[in-house]
Amino acid sequence: QMQLVESGGGLVQAGGSLRVSCAASGRTLRGYAMGWFRQGPGTEREFVAAVSWSGTVTYYVHSVKGRFTISRDNTKNTVYLQMNSLKPEDTAVYYCAAARASNTDSYYINREDFAYWGQGTQVTVSS
Repeated sequence: QMQLVESGGGLVQAGGSLRVSCAASGRTLRGYAMGWFRQGPGTEREFVAAVSWSGTVTYYVHSVKGRFTISRDNTKNTVYLQMNSLKPEDTAVYYCAAARASNTDSYYINREDFAYWGQGTQVTVSS
């Protein structure tokens, strides 16, 4: 069983930056593609970013492309989401998730592909 714990959320002004982290325990991230999702007030959980097991392939939802960067350090069993130029509409609880990868460059964007989820970390962007 894998446990995922997010950290690094907080309150930031519009235009600012924040980096959230996701640490895995109980099982190595080797063989898992990772994703970040978010859920704002009164909205459904939506896909934000994904990274392949190898770390060389990434994919972003259009609204964050060019502002957010997903990365991973497999030696530390940790995944990151660097968020720059934050906007009030980025306010949400951010969740990381792990999906069993079919190959080193696979990535996933659908919630049902992810087997493990963290508890989330709140990111609030003030205007």
